[in-house]
Amino acid sequence: MIEARTSRNARLDSEGRTHADQVSVSARLGRLQFHNSGKFRVLQLSDIQDGPKVSPDTISLIAAACDASRPDLVVFSGDQIAGYDAAYARTFRKRRWGTGWDGVYAAGRSVSNWVGNALQGMSGNQPAVPEDGLAEIEGLNANPAYEDAEGEREHDYARTRDMVRHSIAQFLEPVIARGIPFAVTYGNHDFQCGLDTAQMDAIYREFPGCLNPESTAARPDQPRSQPGSGLADQVIYACEPGTFALPVADVSGSRNVFGLVILDSGDYAKTGGYGVPSRAGLAFLAQLPRLLHTKSIVFQHIPLPQFYDLLRVVPATTPYAIQGYRAYDSQCYVLDETKTLPGSYLGEGISCPDTDCGEFEILRRSEGYFAVFAGHDHRNGFVGTHEGMMLGVTPTCGFGSYGPVPRKRAARMFEFDIRHPHNPRTQLLEFGDLVGKPKSHKAYTFAMSHMPSSTGDAANLLRKPGVLAGGVATLAAIFASLRASRRKR
Repeated sequence: MIEARTSRNARLDSEGRTHADQVSVSARLGRLQFHNSGKFRVLQLSDIQDGPKVSPDTISLIAAACDASRPDLVVFSGDQIAGYDAAYARTFRKRRWGTGWDGVYAAGRSVSNWVGNALQGMSGNQPAVPEDGLAEIEGLNANPAYEDAEGEREHDYARTRDMVRHSIAQFLEPVIARGIPFAVTYGNHDFQCGLDTAQMDAIYREFPGCLNPESTAARPDQPRSQPGSGLADQVIYACEPGTFALPVADVSGSRNVFGLVILDSGDYAKTGGYGVPSRAGLAFLAQLPRLLHTKSIVFQHIPLPQFYDLLRVVPATTPYAIQGYRAYDSQCYVLDETKTLPGSYLGEGISCPDTDCGEFEILRRSEGYFAVFAGHDHRNGFVGTHEGMMLGVTPTCGFGSYGPVPRKRAARMFEFDIRHPHNPRTQLLEFGDLVGKPKSHKAYTFAMSHMPSSTGDAANLLRKPGVLAGGVATLAAIFASLRASRRKR
């Protein structure tokens, strides 16, 4: 074995890494800025959506994608934490406002997880029982010090915080080991573990490279820095947890070339369906162009209703047609090839809010934005243009929930060119190309890749050409109906 040595000219950062070890050029420079080559790269990771024991295949994909893209920044665009996982049953909440069915739903999720674990066992994979750091966490259950209800509740939340921290540490390890700074926003499942976004923000800031700013009493017009990020000269415009902006400078660091806006797009609406950004978040979007003096790209979890404008309506009998979601479920769609890039694919209905909150109009009217990229729909991977705005969806990079076949699970790389920074090149870095075949959860991964999670998904499967498609879809529809406790995502 060759011993690693530090050269005389190599400087160590606060974590003991040399600057030569840092994949991110921006991390070496102390701010997000273009390289001498005139390039700047971002890696988007969406929907890890796993419990306290993160799939090793997810971690392998993250590591391989970081090595392949060598990004300046990694953006986690929501649903990192599967808040409905059985491990969080004691603090689980289905909605932020609470319902009387939370306990019943948590029990149903526990049964679903048990079935998944049994399938794992059938394929001879590692047990789902947490090990290593989680063994110590599990030991907290036997602590007799918490006898009263309030004490037990605090004990439960302390255990959840430890499990969330343990989960985050696993999927951040490849990023931190390569010295890449990262930014995080939230989806519709993170909070279900029982922690709010401010609490999760605080946990992420415990890790080196985190750019999420402390947003208590934040004023967008008063930019700040994040000392623990390792980017001493990086300016951050803060709004609220999961919502902030990061300007990217030119090669000399003298002017902003474009902005990276991280937006918490909400979770659920009380009227049904998915939520929308907060009023503060929408006001922040309207204000940013005047603060950054350049255009920005937005990363958020839930797609906008305007993403449907990249599709075209087709008869329900059309091969590969996809039924729309909720407000759009009366029609079937395929991608509009005249509006989307080659290689794009549609695997499920776009799960946007039922009503338009006006976000797209704010982005368009301000003339301060050039792109919006989301996650949320695990089986979708497309990029297109609508009214001059680039719109895109990134599929899941995780192996802990439903998605496309394992080889198609992916991260998305963006390469910005200083000559045309508002028209980035983007591509999916897929598991099959970077890693190969999955090593764990084989039976369960197949089930999550092929079994529909709603009657609409079953109908979509029926439209796939093939002799066996009808039979598979029928069995899958029966399976989906029996799994009433398992939500779509």
